[in-house]
Amino acid sequence: MKGSHVQREESRLYEAAAIGKVADLRELIVNNPLILDRVSYTCPNKTPLHIATLKGHLPFVQEILSLNPQLAEELDSQQSSPLHIASDKGHVDIVRELLLAAPDMCLSRDSQGRNPLHLAAIKGQVEVLIELVQSVPLAAREKLDGGLIVLHLCVKYNQLGALKILVPFLNVLINARDDHGDTILHMAVRDKQNETIQHLVERTNIDVNAQNSEGQTAFEILEQSPIDTRNSQIREILTTGLRKSNTQTRPEKWLAKKRDAIMLVAVLIATMAFQAVVSPAGGVWQEDMFHDSLGNNLLVPHRAGEAVMAHKHPRAFKSFIRSNTIAFVSSLSTILFLISGLPFRNRLVMWALMVVMWLTVTSTAVTYAICIVVITPRKDRTSVGHVMDTSIAVWCGVMGILLVGNTLRLIDRWLRNRGITVWRPKRFRSSIEGNHENSCRRENV
Repeated sequence: MKGSHVQREESRLYEAAAIGKVADLRELIVNNPLILDRVSYTCPNKTPLHIATLKGHLPFVQEILSLNPQLAEELDSQQSSPLHIASDKGHVDIVRELLLAAPDMCLSRDSQGRNPLHLAAIKGQVEVLIELVQSVPLAAREKLDGGLIVLHLCVKYNQLGALKILVPFLNVLINARDDHGDTILHMAVRDKQNETIQHLVERTNIDVNAQNSEGQTAFEILEQSPIDTRNSQIREILTTGLRKSNTQTRPEKWLAKKRDAIMLVAVLIATMAFQAVVSPAGGVWQEDMFHDSLGNNLLVPHRAGEAVMAHKHPRAFKSFIRSNTIAFVSSLSTILFLISGLPFRNRLVMWALMVVMWLTVTSTAVTYAICIVVITPRKDRTSVGHVMDTSIAVWCGVMGILLVGNTLRLIDRWLRNRGITVWRPKRFRSSIEGNHENSCRRENV
């Protein structure tokens, strides 16, 4: 009798879950507070939370989770959690409740290795995808058998809406490959998904020239596919993408070469600055000396290893240390700039790099001038000093002109991006004025 009573209670609980009757759930809990704990052990298939989620009964799900939130982590015979079911069916409100109760279930995999985000992508449940990606971004990076990530699934099941949602979150994975070396562009071309191809080529940084494991590009896959009305449109889209890719590649290669050259110069200057401190102009004292040859105390005693310049030319030595330190620190800053991954296509970053390099090279030139003056014999020092002063003045003038010119260009570009035109090239002004004069003549005629 007791066993049949328990079975009736469980049967009534599942019926309440199927129709979403919260009142029956509360009545059963009053009569048997442990009924939810018991069914999670005695029912090998789905719990009442699975059933209520499948049917989309939000109030019933909320009631169960308030009574026993651990049920959100229970799996059915297919290793699916309630979150898997809610994601597959697109019940976004239930997904939110389940994520609050057990956010780690977003990483749980069913018997086919799919997590809830994979299921939402397959079914094109856009709102659910947004919730899952924002809650647990790591779930979008997990791979299925065959090396497929969630972006591959969107293309495989032709879910363009889901793809558009995921691309901003997974832009770094846009060129990810499966176990056959196929990117999502390869898959889209093979299935001739015109809208998907157009979106990938025009709105993302997809690599149109990427080759799969068989050495095929997307264009070559198209050429080998059966000919139909879609081929010409896809060919036109890919051709446009190739032009765009080639246009973007040239400045990137130029920037890469310039970055390597600047890195080499910065390392060289840092080495020179370090060496100048270790071996300053005029050398260092070889032994301690506190008395002269007659035994008198020296006014300025010195120790072995100290710079001779510091004692013989104290003012020049201070200037030498300042300029050499500036050169050393600014060259190290340049190296740090280059290895930090900053966007070098950004004009402000390039301007900052230019200023640092200007400071580095100028400080090196000043250090050189000081060393030349110090090691020059006294009889020639005046004439050499004039040459150095003139050279430094010219050098600083040239660097100043370059700095001001590039700063003005940066400001002008910044203003033009906001619709403010301060200066126009003469050719442009002449063409405008010429057009205006022609129009006036036509009016007079």
